[in-house]
Amino acid sequence: MNSSLFLTGAFAMATSLLAADAPARRERPRPVVSPEIQSDHKVTFRVQAPKAGEVTVSGQWGATVKMTRGENDVWEATVGPVEPGVYEYSFSLDGFRMIDPGNSAIKPMRQPRTSILHIPGEPPLIHDFQSVPHGGIHEHTYASKSLGRLREMVVYTPPGYDQHPDTRYPTLYLQHGSGDNQATWVVHGKAHWIFDNLIAQGRARPMVVVMMDGHASIGGGQGNTPAFESDLIEDVMPFIEANYRVKADRENRGIVGLSMGGGQSLTIGLSHLDRFAWVGGFSSSVPASNAVAATMNHPEAANRALKLLWIGCGKDDFLLSRNEAFIASLKEKGIRHDWHLTEGNHSWPIWRGYLAEFTPKLFR
Repeated sequence: MNSSLFLTGAFAMATSLLAADAPARRERPRPVVSPEIQSDHKVTFRVQAPKAGEVTVSGQWGATVKMTRGENDVWEATVGPVEPGVYEYSFSLDGFRMIDPGNSAIKPMRQPRTSILHIPGEPPLIHDFQSVPHGGIHEHTYASKSLGRLREMVVYTPPGYDQHPDTRYPTLYLQHGSGDNQATWVVHGKAHWIFDNLIAQGRARPMVVVMMDGHASIGGGQGNTPAFESDLIEDVMPFIEANYRVKADRENRGIVGLSMGGGQSLTIGLSHLDRFAWVGGFSSSVPASNAVAATMNHPEAANRALKLLWIGCGKDDFLLSRNEAFIASLKEKGIRHDWHLTEGNHSWPIWRGYLAEFTPKLFR
């Protein structure tokens, strides 16, 4: 008998026996698509939750909506149409709040609990990605000597930074709020696209932007701002000025932030006018009076030093009364400032708009 023929037959028989014993191949379930943005700007949300009794979706566009259980225990709801913008949203499964597992866009936070829905405008909004030259985003881990531990920050460099090695740029220190971290201004605030678009339109000067982790004191509390100030002045500013081509003088430095970061920026900026000429706060927790007493008690010197003091707050913001009291103090002392009382509450749609309004005024 031909040995090759025998081996071929034996191999075929063994293969058929193995195939018969093998379990049937299971087809992978299709991924749950969420969110699904439709052409009319209605948005469908989905989440698979076999054991849930009630599922809802809530977001910054409006009221909480109950979701309906469908095939394969996939819950679904359609909302809208939703106006173009960047929104936070989350699901609630029997009262447990969670991110959308079908959406990789998550708002950076100390305790992440919201996903991001981004509906671009037509024409594009100031915070949308546009066909313009784009800057770079650089992430740094550094050893903070003042705090004695590793810290993180994000740095934006403007379009053309690498192509113009002889050019030096002004620096803006841009801070987040208490629930967020150093990544939030880029991932959720779209600050880099705001800068790109304003620079492309000729409305803003190219600048380096530094976004630090505002939680300098473990546990927070009253010691957080002094710890942040030490880290900024003793560690971060020297690091930036040694590693980036920036102009190291007060007239080419600005500091601004929102909420907690606004309080940090106003406190540090107004108490260090030898380092910062451009200061701002968005919906800020305002400085303690003793922290800025030297500036408040010498208004003529403050007015000579300040190129811009810009403060904005929404009419429905829970920090409005504190901001109005601080503005009243500035008026009483005769310190020049730009006060912007606007529509809106304590939320990112307001702060993106403030950044787009504040930035063109810088370094002029």
